Amino acid sequence: MDMGTGHYREGGKPAPVGYDMPEGIDVRGRYDEEFAKILTKDALQFVADLQREFRNHVKYAMECRKEAKARYNAGALPGFDPTTRYIREGDWVCASPPPAVADRRVEITGPVERKMIINALNSGAKVFMADFEDALSPSWENLMRGQVNLRDAVNGTINFHDKARNRVYKLNDQIAKLFVRPRGWHLPEAHILIDGEPATGCLVDFGLYFYHNFAKFRQTQGNGFGPFFYLPKMEHSRQVVISQCCVCDFHASFVDVQPLGVDMEAKIWNSVFLRAEKMAGIERGSIRATVLIETLPAVFQMDEILHELRDHSVGLNCGRWDYIFSYVKTFQAHPDRLLPDRVQVGMTQHFMKSYSDLLIYTCHRRGVHAMGGMAAQIPIRDNPKANEMALELVRKDKLREVKAGHDGTWAAHPGLIPPILEVFNANMGNNPNQIQTITRPEASAITEDDLLQLPRGVRTMEGLRLNTRVGIQYLAAWLRGIGSVPLSNLMEDAATAEISRVQNWQWLKYRVELNGDGLGVRVTPELFGRTVEEEMERIEKEVGTEKFKNGMHKEACKIFTSQCTAPELDDFLTLGAYNHIVIHYPKSVGSPRL
Repeated sequence: MDMGTGHYREGGKPAPVGYDMPEGIDVRGRYDEEFAKILTKDALQFVADLQREFRNHVKYAMECRKEAKARYNAGALPGFDPTTRYIREGDWVCASPPPAVADRRVEITGPVERKMIINALNSGAKVFMADFEDALSPSWENLMRGQVNLRDAVNGTINFHDKARNRVYKLNDQIAKLFVRPRGWHLPEAHILIDGEPATGCLVDFGLYFYHNFAKFRQTQGNGFGPFFYLPKMEHSRQVVISQCCVCDFHASFVDVQPLGVDMEAKIWNSVFLRAEKMAGIERGSIRATVLIETLPAVFQMDEILHELRDHSVGLNCGRWDYIFSYVKTFQAHPDRLLPDRVQVGMTQHFMKSYSDLLIYTCHRRGVHAMGGMAAQIPIRDNPKANEMALELVRKDKLREVKAGHDGTWAAHPGLIPPILEVFNANMGNNPNQIQTITRPEASAITEDDLLQLPRGVRTMEGLRLNTRVGIQYLAAWLRGIGSVPLSNLMEDAATAEISRVQNWQWLKYRVELNGDGLGVRVTPELFGRTVEEEMERIEKEVGTEKFKNGMHKEACKIFTSQCTAPELDDFLTLGAYNHIVIHYPKSVGSPRL
């Protein structure tokens, strides 16, 4: 589909009825009676109001990202903003964490699928982050069913009948607290047009969930607070502009007016929260959110991000896989900053440890949670010895996090919750968090050089193969509507696919030497082409010819290799692939068709 021209491919015969839509809104996704209970006229109006108020802010923020990218490509390095030094050196603190989420020592994440939601809420974790972003393929069906599932979860009525196992899943009496992660600012929602243009994906995710669930959530899970969110892919708290931009006049529509020429991604979210709270008639600061620090520019603006969200923040999170992806993307034009194999870029690398230490120091200084990174391992059921070795790696990683001062951490599978809780309980005792007990003042001396230090390690042929294999397999699943994929005993999502893509692109662009194999081989288009062919043959053998033919692997290979060999690096793999999963149904009318 070409969203710029409005051309679309039909997804079947017209539905007998349509969604009841306010003026200026056109829902082009498939009609479904359950979806219609989410896409009510009032809920769509709320989303449209958010879109109309904030779309120019978002567009301007995306333009600021492009300007920053141009500066980095010209040789500049990200760093601390001298104009916001007063914020970093100030003695302010954020609002205190609500009692409902004071204890977050282990959080489980996963897509908004019905069975996943039930299992995650029942897992014994303190928090479940329901994901509309990296762990979800954003098809119309996935997004709308996700909203239905979350509504039922908040209402406590969610259940799932697994016919193959003849088992019914339902919620326990004690469940995890629910956080929701909407999509990033950069992703559109092409199935909902507002005033003729695609809606901003995260405003759709946030708006529909908040509208239908804020009241019940505050009663059942928030103890008078909430709903709770995770905010992804933020790059800049603020961007100072010397001259007026053509869209700067939109700044006057901020809830709290700021001087002309200053744009803030964190402030946009804060203003969205204020607008939602005003609509709902709830107290300022009721909505709370954790920001993922998963882009390199954002690590230099953690104080500024928390300051903008100080009434709505419950901390920051080390989104380490996307952070590595962002490191490569930020330095795509810097041949002196080539990363080793991605498996070697762990949290003990100096630039990663500095990132974690500074995040802990910043959060605890401001009175909020400092959350650790993902444990992506999944149980190896047919090999107890290998499974125990994998669990030992998890324990070691989580012990590092809790001793460093993290207040909690992430897990991708319910089977990891008990061993992670054991580690955190042994080191935190009865304290719900470490905000007051571990302050890490020495981290105040962390410099820009510490955060930008080149990681050590080697590049190998196996690294190139792994990138290629994971990238193609993940993208094939994503095109089939699956956003969280078990591969080689790890739960992979879009972040690891992105690392695979950008590292292949970087190695090809600079014809890097695979110096870890002792052969002196350089990554050329010819070598990459042979690698793709060999890995496709391997994938076919592993999954079987029939599944390979029907599994979108050839389509995924074409998209992945095209992005790896493109002259210019695309900002996001999934943004380029998004049009392949958009299906427009015939244009709807403003009221149900009978």
